[in-house]
Amino acid sequence: MDGLIIAGVLVFLVVLTLAMGVKTVPQGSKQVVQRLGKYHSTLGPGLNIIIPYIDQVAYKVTTKDIVMDIPSQEVITKDNAVIIANAVAYINIVAPEKAVYGVEDYNLAIQNLVQTSLRAIIGEMGLDDALSSRDQIKAKLKAAISDDISDWGITLKTVEIQDITPSATMQSAMEEQAAAERQRRATVTRADGEKSAAILEAEGRLEASKRDAEAQVVLAKASQMAIQKVTEAIQDNELPVMYILGEKYVDAMESMAKSPNAKTIILPADIPAAIRGMMGGFKR
Repeated sequence: MDGLIIAGVLVFLVVLTLAMGVKTVPQGSKQVVQRLGKYHSTLGPGLNIIIPYIDQVAYKVTTKDIVMDIPSQEVITKDNAVIIANAVAYINIVAPEKAVYGVEDYNLAIQNLVQTSLRAIIGEMGLDDALSSRDQIKAKLKAAISDDISDWGITLKTVEIQDITPSATMQSAMEEQAAAERQRRATVTRADGEKSAAILEAEGRLEASKRDAEAQVVLAKASQMAIQKVTEAIQDNELPVMYILGEKYVDAMESMAKSPNAKTIILPADIPAAIRGMMGGFKR
């Protein structure tokens, strides 16, 4: 009976030992084997044999592309503007033994490396360039960290800038600046319009004054010619002139009589004599 028990235990131990020596690695993974605490080999996908109790699978590493989300952070640009930036990195572990033995935590290390490089790159750019040059930032960022993580057996497939936006305070300042610029442009436009209107009005007044002056000159010349013609026509004949002046005199008196302010109108007794008196004044 005791022999059967011992035999059963031995069989169990043999089966267990054989099971421990056979390792099946799934596709898309690799396993790092240590022998007596020291790196021995890396197992690829499929069936693998190791020495039980001496070899041990210490790390299981995926060989698929890993997506790393880089948290948002505040970054100060060259012109002292504060912006919020975050990224996403795509990495692939090509040498698992370097990844597990070269750095304590490659996820944390790459995250910090991307954040530090991103701050340095944006810190050399102005605000406008930082907001509009994502491809340039991406290229510089990839070049900055690819060599560093290659020492850890990791390849950087690509890195993308997810968001790069001004901080809340900076957005408020930019909105105020934009509003002030719009107000300035409106003021300039209004001032230009008022200036143009004033110039046009002044030019109109000047043109009107010129036309009035020209009209007065024309009227003066016409009056002069009329006086000359009348003088030449009259010569020493007073009768036509007396008739015309008398008619004008009577019309004037009639208008004065019809005026509501007229109280009393006194006519000279000898109208012809009065007219001759006016003519005498004209002749002098």
